[in-house]
Amino acid sequence: MKSKLLQYRHKKLRKATILVICHSDCMSLFQADTLAGSDTKLTVEDLFSPDFYVHDPEALWINDSPKKEKEITNQCKVAFKATKYSISPDMKYVLFAYDVKQVYRHSFTASYIIYNIHTREVWELDPPEVYIFENNIYYQSDVKSNSLRLTSSGKEGVVYNGIADWLYEEEILHTHVAHWWSPDGERLAFLVLNDSLVPNMALPSFTGATYPKGKQYPYPKRHEETSELWLSKQDQKPFFSQDGSRFFLTVPVKQGGRGEFHHIAMFTTQVRVDQNEVRHLTSGNWEVTEILAYDENSQTIVSTVGLFPRRCLTCDLNKAHCTYFSADFSPAQQHVILHCKDYFALENNSLLKAAVRYKRIQITEYKTLQTDRFDLPLKISFPPDFSDSRHYGLLLMIDSIPGGQQVDDRYSVDWDSVLVSSDNVIVARLDGRGSGFQGQKILQEVHKRLGVVELQDQLAALEYLMKFPYIDQNRIGVFGRGYGGYVTLLLVKSTESLFKCAVAMSPVTDWTLHASAFSERYLGVPLQDDSRYQIYPDEGHFLTEQSRQHLSASLSSYFRSCLQEDIFPLSDEEEEEEE
Repeated sequence: MKSKLLQYRHKKLRKATILVICHSDCMSLFQADTLAGSDTKLTVEDLFSPDFYVHDPEALWINDSPKKEKEITNQCKVAFKATKYSISPDMKYVLFAYDVKQVYRHSFTASYIIYNIHTREVWELDPPEVYIFENNIYYQSDVKSNSLRLTSSGKEGVVYNGIADWLYEEEILHTHVAHWWSPDGERLAFLVLNDSLVPNMALPSFTGATYPKGKQYPYPKRHEETSELWLSKQDQKPFFSQDGSRFFLTVPVKQGGRGEFHHIAMFTTQVRVDQNEVRHLTSGNWEVTEILAYDENSQTIVSTVGLFPRRCLTCDLNKAHCTYFSADFSPAQQHVILHCKDYFALENNSLLKAAVRYKRIQITEYKTLQTDRFDLPLKISFPPDFSDSRHYGLLLMIDSIPGGQQVDDRYSVDWDSVLVSSDNVIVARLDGRGSGFQGQKILQEVHKRLGVVELQDQLAALEYLMKFPYIDQNRIGVFGRGYGGYVTLLLVKSTESLFKCAVAMSPVTDWTLHASAFSERYLGVPLQDDSRYQIYPDEGHFLTEQSRQHLSASLSSYFRSCLQEDIFPLSDEEEEEEE
């Protein structure tokens, strides 16, 4: 698999476009404490330095007792050179994984040992004494008992029992795990994938040899389904009560003039199928994004809501540092671990706070773009020493997908933050029509109109922003990745000389096009002789840290040269006046 980066400059209009044919995962984001008068510039190197990483203790609930076994497991991890571990619910055993080798984004192979915490006894799990081996499932009722093979159809690269192939791991399940235990541990459900009739897609791998090697991936194409609505939340999992008599889902519920919003509904199962009851538990012009827990005793649902916090348990908790939480409840819902981007219940990330204490960090404001039909949220990041008497370059970020969200309470720091903090560039993000968590009316606007209404909204946002006197209309740039890259190309094509520079990263278009044909078809112009062509060999859907750092440096450097303020030399008369 090959990733490409192409820079294009239009000689007549002085436009520029970078096409990045790759996929990249977002790095860890965090909120930084700043001091007035901080003057150290933020750099791309800062973003990838060890001090800038948020340390996540990866705390997991074993049972409902909030005891810490951190010391024991850390000592054992060092002793056994293990990189992964799992503790049994009875707190007697630890399963350590070592010699871990990555397969795809989530999957890996490893060797395992079992460690008795109390007796310090250690023994290895050797094939076939494993859970899934060679695509077959084995069951071991006790740590020292023989294993029982549950399946025999597994075939490497063809038939998968309980684990996902590349397609299901990458695009559908977003995990390699394809087996699930019942709450009481008495039953096991698992997925069987048979790729024997699925055509292969060959992807070249450039390994330094004279010719590239080809790797075959079963990848089905040639199937279509249509719907009268844009389908969202297709991967939502039902949340069941302990006895299975009721389950909870978020479903669209009509909320007056603003249309439907996703809210929690309780489905009660009766003996007769036609007697099932549905009861709506929440309502309002806001959306429930996730169901976290259900307390059987108090009949209480705990959930998260989209866009901004409403009535909540965490709004008054550590409010000075974080307003954007995720949560992990203990098995009996008696305790909860709260996660924030720069704060954890078990960690305070003091090294990170010290590293960014004197950095120039951007200032974020939220505004509303009022259109004929909808009020759309807009997020604008200003330089820390912003003054409305100066002129600034503007970068519009379109880094989202239909149903996604860019404007939220989360404080983020990435390569574009370097431009804001160190190069005096203003960065803006808009959640236009087709974005999520604002109701079904806004989401459904893109149905059968992809690339139409988003284009109109992004242009409306630019028109709104360019009315501010501090925006330099000759220094406007745009960036988008994935579907946002596609919208970016449409913006560049639909305007004459609005954008001074543009970047389209892994745009969703026609993957059969090479760089020159791509430019001619979507930009309407051939590549010029001064174009720069840059590749990331053997990179897949996610880039290595080294490539991510190089890409971040390339993008920030490119936009810096495009959007920085023009400084002209003073004339002789002006020099005399200054003297």
